[in-house]
Amino acid sequence: MMDFTWKVFLQTGNIDTYLLFKELEKENQEIPGNQNEDLAQMDFPVS
Repeated sequence: MMDFTWKVFLQTGNIDTYLLFKELEKENQEIPGNQNEDLAQMDFPVS
């Protein structure tokens, strides 16, 4: 996903696409173990 976003940014120069790329990059740098803790704390409706 990051490669696609970067290529779109290079072709268009769209600032929003660059900001999306940086957001994805930041998420990829987070420690994977923290994601499970974050999901455990979220409230999900039970169907």
